[in-house]
Amino acid sequence: MTDLSAFPITRRWPATDPEAIQLYAFPTPNGVKISIALEELGLRYEAHKVTLKPEDVKSPAFLSLNPNGKIPAIIDPNGPNGAPLGLFESGAILIYLAEKTGRLMGNGTAERLEVLQWLMFQMAGIGPMFGQLGFFYRGEGASIQDRRAKDRYIAETRRLLSVIETRLDGQDWLCGSYSIADIATAPWLRMLCLIDAREAVGWWDHPNCIAYLDRFLARPAVQRGLVTPPRD
Repeated sequence: MTDLSAFPITRRWPATDPEAIQLYAFPTPNGVKISIALEELGLRYEAHKVTLKPEDVKSPAFLSLNPNGKIPAIIDPNGPNGAPLGLFESGAILIYLAEKTGRLMGNGTAERLEVLQWLMFQMAGIGPMFGQLGFFYRGEGASIQDRRAKDRYIAETRRLLSVIETRLDGQDWLCGSYSIADIATAPWLRMLCLIDAREAVGWWDHPNCIAYLDRFLARPAVQRGLVTPPRD
């Protein structure tokens, strides 16, 4: 049996199945990226709910795995050369899982790089900008009277949606075939619906995005990943 005792996080969130990938997450857009990928790839994993509260993500146990104090993070008991591997940052984890299985990252160098560029687009643009929109539109920032921040992130979200809309013209997925770029991006589009920002960002003016999210949400692996670990 694999010994994960070198990872202090396992004392706070013990591994029931130490031979499985250990996922530490909460069902936010970033968190569900990894549970969805694990489901799509059919990898054996065990999910631990780590809330966004400081007593969880800022605890010494969690910081021992991710010093940045953000979900998600994983431990793969069968990492490179068979040794356990701890990893944080959702983009890095998606790349690792895709490379581990040889799936969801295109075929050949050119397709792989295409997937990586759209993954980086999500990491550098979609995630930060949509996240700030959520804060100023529905989160703690919604009570701020000065509208400049809210208006800025609404405008930037509209712009980024138009980029995705154009990219999806004539194709089902961002890189032709389904990939980790879609797993990274679609949960953030879903977030716009969950916070009821669709009218503000002109959601209904983006039919390709609407159809894209519907296709994504219809996937059985996505449906399982979206509720893993459960919020309650």
